[in-house]
Amino acid sequence: MIDLHTHTILSDGELLPSELVRRALVNGYEAIALTDHVDASNIDFVLPRVAKAAKELNKFWKIKVIPGVELSHVPLQDMERLIKFARKNGAKIVVVHGETITEPVIPGTNRMAIKCGADVLAHPGHISIADAKLAAKKNVYLELTTRKNHRLPNKEVIKAAKKTGARLVLNTDTHRPEDIINDKKARSFLKKLRLTDAQVNNIFQNSKDLVERAGQR
Repeated sequence: MIDLHTHTILSDGELLPSELVRRALVNGYEAIALTDHVDASNIDFVLPRVAKAAKELNKFWKIKVIPGVELSHVPLQDMERLIKFARKNGAKIVVVHGETITEPVIPGTNRMAIKCGADVLAHPGHISIADAKLAAKKNVYLELTTRKNHRLPNKEVIKAAKKTGARLVLNTDTHRPEDIINDKKARSFLKKLRLTDAQVNNIFQNSKDLVERAGQR
């Protein structure tokens, strides 16, 4: 299991980075990204602490901990600047909070995140075919999520990806201990979305590819 979208007490999660990573390790995770919510008000505070946690935990445990952020509800005009800031200051994975159907996300966030080169567009909701095409072109990964309510449009995201060649990843958007899953549960979740074994394996490989990309930064 690889999970590239999680939260700790550094934003709205319930767990310290060390406890989250420890629970992930016990559940058989190969890698986990710490991607706490940030905007212009707190990115300079949160990101160094996420990076520090990842550096320390990577010394001791056999799980790859990747420092990252999730840009959330940011003005479209500030998206590019914040992505560049995140990358310059230690974020190896940049997730953008997509246009989920359960929150008043700014219209156009999906497209702007893709144009500006985020790594993962989280829970993109009713993503358009045009935006999915752009994601395929820009090598931005579209997220399938296990998180309650955010996951309702998962089948739409799969359909858009199939039509356009956009790449998919599965993440948990973990905020609480009970959000963490293992490999078996992840595969079962994807199979319930009527994906074949080959398609499930491809999604898992996409996550591995992103971990490799992060390691090259």
